[in-house]
Amino acid sequence: MNRHDRLLAMLVAVCWGLNFPAIHLSLEQFPPFFLVALRFALIALPTVLVVRRPAVPWRWLLLYGFGFGVLQFVFLYWAMSAGMPTGLASLVLQSSAPFTVVLAAALLRERLTARQGLGVLVAVTGLAGIALHRAGVDGGATLVPVLLTLCGGLGWAFGNLGNRLAVREAPGESFRLLLWMSVVPPLPMLALSLGVEGPRRIADSFSGLGSRTGLLAVGGLAFTAVVATLLGSGLWTALMSRNASSVVAPFSMLVPVVGIASSWLLLRESTSPAELAWGALVVAGVLLGSLKRRSSAQSLATTMADAIAATPSPRPVSPSPSVVVADTDTGAPAADESAASASARR
Repeated sequence: MNRHDRLLAMLVAVCWGLNFPAIHLSLEQFPPFFLVALRFALIALPTVLVVRRPAVPWRWLLLYGFGFGVLQFVFLYWAMSAGMPTGLASLVLQSSAPFTVVLAAALLRERLTARQGLGVLVAVTGLAGIALHRAGVDGGATLVPVLLTLCGGLGWAFGNLGNRLAVREAPGESFRLLLWMSVVPPLPMLALSLGVEGPRRIADSFSGLGSRTGLLAVGGLAFTAVVATLLGSGLWTALMSRNASSVVAPFSMLVPVVGIASSWLLLRESTSPAELAWGALVVAGVLLGSLKRRSSAQSLATTMADAIAATPSPRPVSPSPSVVVADTDTGAPAADESAASASARR
């Protein structure tokens, strides 16, 4: 990877890391479930009008959109509105990587290497440490948002499986897959918002848009849809098309670093030393699985970095069937053949 591509990879990590403070600002104005519907509607409307649907079965597209777009963000936005610290959310959402590896091994019969297994174990230990720490804070009240964020990571992982199966059907159409995935969430999220949050709360969220809080919320919404999803995913796709995934994917680990740092700088939100230490263990576990090495003359070991990288952004390369593909929307990354998430986070 040359210097130009390294700078672009770091730019993508910054976009996806800043996605979390942007979500925080939007949640100051809009109710969480309605905000998810708005986020994806901004992409879905022009997609339906001008972008041809990729040649994949609807069932895989629906699985991708429901897991990545609905389940992930229902729980993430719910967690953040319930008090999940913004920087910590960017870190705990990395649970999608070990979830994806395990689900792909169990449901798609993909090979789980010893290195991946150890990486999953280390990452899960770090996540468990964060959960235990939170269980002891404020009488355990802060544990619930952590559990909700973990559910978001699990939803992201199911979306990755749908992405994996869809890309097998259309290996060169990853970016269009990302766009059409965005068509799935708006209607079910709007229905959920109407049922849970109610029409009155939705209508009230449009009052005061000209205030400082309202303008920041609209700016945050635009950032998550345009910068984090479209720009970040587009750049990541280009990087993956001309560099090996094992070289590009580890840059996704900068996302929680940017997320925590930007939350501290912009929102004055601190993260406890204990959570930072457990978070470092999560990152170490993910990176442990991302270190590729040649296992034979014919193949490369499956990596956990591929698993994280898949969700937030697309990669139009067709790998061997043994490669596990997973995504930072928010925040997170994409494998050679997958379409973008993480993000949104991402």
